[in-house]
Amino acid sequence: MEIILGFIIAVAIGVTGVGAGVITAPVLILFMHVSPAHAVGTALAFSVAVKMLVVPMQIYRKQVDYKILGYLLLGGLPGVLAGSYILAKLNTHGSQGILYAALGSTVVIMAAANLYRLWVHPARDGSRNWARWLPAVALPIGAEVGFSSAGAGAIGSLALLWMTPLSAARVVGTDLFFGLCLSLIGSGFQLSAGNYDPVILTKLVIGGVFGAFAGTYVAAVTPQKAFRVVLSVWLITLGIQLCWSGVHQL
Repeated sequence: MEIILGFIIAVAIGVTGVGAGVITAPVLILFMHVSPAHAVGTALAFSVAVKMLVVPMQIYRKQVDYKILGYLLLGGLPGVLAGSYILAKLNTHGSQGILYAALGSTVVIMAAANLYRLWVHPARDGSRNWARWLPAVALPIGAEVGFSSAGAGAIGSLALLWMTPLSAARVVGTDLFFGLCLSLIGSGFQLSAGNYDPVILTKLVIGGVFGAFAGTYVAAVTPQKAFRVVLSVWLITLGIQLCWSGVHQL
């Protein structure tokens, strides 16, 4: 079951660009009854495995802007540490309802941001360059990744589209590298704290390796916009379910 799940998630990442964290964590919580902290840690580690296969290709294609990446990491790295610390503090029995509700809200916001990115295409000004403000934007993005494993994909790419003159291809490549760095730090924090399920993680990675390659092919033959809309609506539904579960536990 977990191998198939890892394969499907990796294919979805290849087709839609939606991050591994925003899909994996709510699925583990709702369908496999993994605790929120363990789901986040497992999702972050899985995200690292999948992106380690994808990012080298982006580097080879010269689709990573290292100066912009530096600005992002300047704010994102302390943010992910702060988010991981908050998750550790909330990982108690009495705070599970708050954790469910917070994770659910994050998933809804990330999926809604992805829908917004699909339907609203702001005019691109080639001279626009607000890169010096990226550390301030990347700080809360990093915190979201550390706390919920979600955030770098939808919000990060949206920020790059608005605040830099990067082409769409370099936005994707730079944001994927940014997400990989945040996932490495966040997963290291959670793994050292024991917040992961090694059995589920191993099976997810096995499926994800095959899914990452399959996603490259599927992306070439699938109507991506329709697929992204369906996936985002489904994620919003999952997020609402998480919030509802959290309310019942308060």
